[in-house]
Amino acid sequence: MDIYYKYSDYLKNKFNEKVYKLPINLPITCPNRNGCISFGGCTYCGEDAAGFECLPSSLSVKEQILKNKEYIEKKYKAKKFIAYFQNYTNTFLPLEDFKKYISEVNLPYIVDVSISTRPDCINENYLDFLKDFKYKTGINITIELGLQTSNYHTLKKINRGHSLAEYIFSANMIKRYNFELCTHVILNLPWDTQLDTKETAKIISAVYSDHVKLHALYILKNTKMAEQYINKEFEMLPMEEYITRAILFLEYLSPNISIQRLIGRAPKEKSLFVNWNTSWWKIKENIEKKMGQLNTYQGKKFDYLNGSALKSFNHNEPIK
Repeated sequence: MDIYYKYSDYLKNKFNEKVYKLPINLPITCPNRNGCISFGGCTYCGEDAAGFECLPSSLSVKEQILKNKEYIEKKYKAKKFIAYFQNYTNTFLPLEDFKKYISEVNLPYIVDVSISTRPDCINENYLDFLKDFKYKTGINITIELGLQTSNYHTLKKINRGHSLAEYIFSANMIKRYNFELCTHVILNLPWDTQLDTKETAKIISAVYSDHVKLHALYILKNTKMAEQYINKEFEMLPMEEYITRAILFLEYLSPNISIQRLIGRAPKEKSLFVNWNTSWWKIKENIEKKMGQLNTYQGKKFDYLNGSALKSFNHNEPIK
């Protein structure tokens, strides 16, 4: 038995071969950067947001797809691809502009559109368009929501601009439309405890998220969090604690949720702290190794839904 459900296995099962993401960078921002909700964005987020490995947003969607496809196709012999709208909040723009950008990915080798956004930037008008797009093209739709943590006190501290409620509402709406849902989580936020780690896994499981991306917090230069880090307003948790939390998270997570990543990457030259100066793949290996040593696996403690308190009864007899 695999110790966790890998996203690569999910894609192979769904599309019968390896599928690769093609990142797309739009000329957009976020509502807590431009004053709609707040200014400055999340305290950990830099000017490039998550797009430090993306092509310039000045290129059209199709140009970015073709350039990225050429490289990946040559390197991996890939034939099927996911159009990944990665950077910033990709539904935070006028609906007609959103329609135009999404329509550009209607290409024969695109099998999925993955749209990264925020829980407070989802509504039925955008989802109705995506439903129609999926019906007409046959292209799968995945929406990625940044939750980061279930601890709404921490969400306030990092200036997320939304609380847990918005995530739950948007996740439920996305699932009603039969789209796939991927949830992003930062496991080592300084104000979170292991109890928050467990609760985050449980909430993500309870809303039937299809996929999860785990990240370790890194400190980008020239951010609010960098200022706090320099002023020693918090301490980074040790790598061993991140590994412990990753395992704890997986144990409480539904075994039906695929893991897109166990830890992320960051631009070292722009950061004050990244992954304890250790390669991401080494940390990933350490998580997998420790899980083997502990004889544990994803979903080992997934026993809390569907009336868990009733499991003590003998169901051969009627419950009174």
